[in-house]
Amino acid sequence: MLQVNYIRENREKVLERLSVRNFKQVELVDEIIAVDEERRSTQSSLDNLQAEANAAAKQIGELMRSGKKEEAESIKANTAAHKEKIKAQNEQLTALEEKQQTLIVQLPNLPYHLVKTGSTADDNEIVLTHGEPSALPENALPHWELAAKYDIIDFELGTKITGAGFPVYKGKGARLQRALINFFLDHATAAGYKEMQVPHLVNAASGFGTGQLPDKEGQMYHSTVDDLYLIPTAEVPVTNLYRDVILKEEDLPIKNTAYTPCFRREAGSYGAHVRGLNRLHQFDKVEVVQITHPEKSYETLEDMSQYVQSLLQELELHYRVLRLCGGDMGFTSAMTYDMEVWSAAQQRWLEVSSVSNFETYQSNRLKLRFKGKEGKTQLAHTLNGSALALPRIVASILENYQTDKGIKIPEALIKYTGFDMID
Repeated sequence: MLQVNYIRENREKVLERLSVRNFKQVELVDEIIAVDEERRSTQSSLDNLQAEANAAAKQIGELMRSGKKEEAESIKANTAAHKEKIKAQNEQLTALEEKQQTLIVQLPNLPYHLVKTGSTADDNEIVLTHGEPSALPENALPHWELAAKYDIIDFELGTKITGAGFPVYKGKGARLQRALINFFLDHATAAGYKEMQVPHLVNAASGFGTGQLPDKEGQMYHSTVDDLYLIPTAEVPVTNLYRDVILKEEDLPIKNTAYTPCFRREAGSYGAHVRGLNRLHQFDKVEVVQITHPEKSYETLEDMSQYVQSLLQELELHYRVLRLCGGDMGFTSAMTYDMEVWSAAQQRWLEVSSVSNFETYQSNRLKLRFKGKEGKTQLAHTLNGSALALPRIVASILENYQTDKGIKIPEALIKYTGFDMID
């Protein structure tokens, strides 16, 4: 979340950057400032009352030691009303702090200066396009028909067991999944990321820390008996490893990676564009997370984008990189790159990765700080990226590598799959 001091001291800039997002609840900014002024006034009044109470207590002690019991008792009698005022002020301060918190979590992150104004995905900037579309046979099929033809993914069986959006991977389909997970993890560790195994359920504090709560609670599966949430991405548990932690500047950057299944309700997702693997409720993903010095976070974002692109290049997939406009960015992001792979069979681009810099938005919630060499403590910057999400990568491989004889396996994956063709 944004810092109150920054909002108060940079009101016009906050409003200008929120306009880049087409954020409509701009009245929240002035409401937050007004509540903060009242909170600070109440805090000042409370401090004065407590100072008076401390002075009275000290005076009572001195009078008692001097044998002036009657004078001490007289002052003590007056302190009862003082205590009631302090109690009332404390209650008012708590109420104002809660109100301020409720308001401030409704403000999204401020877009970085390179982020353009826009409302929808149509307003995103194409940064670069790599490679050429695959030349497919005339009878090319979309991946859901290929999955049935070669009996490698069963959507109906998953529907019987659980429901729509929970496919069953079979035979070479399951082995392709495992191969991609190992391929992505091996490349991440080779790039300096430490592999972590993390819980797949998190508490509400973790969901709040990375910004999924309260913004996306409707998209998360909630285990109500234990008040735990199934993770929508490994970003949540991996970043929360550092909640309430003060790092040393020399520890930065911290680079972690994790494979996890991910669970998303995806409420309201219907239509042809979500067929097959295009939109799932459960899917596998390898995530990369970095915690960096604020001065280096945008350099890190570019490095992470290049890293994700290197995976797509090894898989020899035709892709493009988008810089998202303000209106299409996630609530917590300051700047996001999306990577999309071209599906020649579906004749559309499929998003396979998002890489984002959150600046201090998450770390402020997480109380994730570092102590600089001069001894000053400040908030770190957090970043993460999909490297990569499997469903649309699998869809892209099946569609773009199909031939009349079967589906070829990308050269880089053969040592992981143990086979070079699905037939």
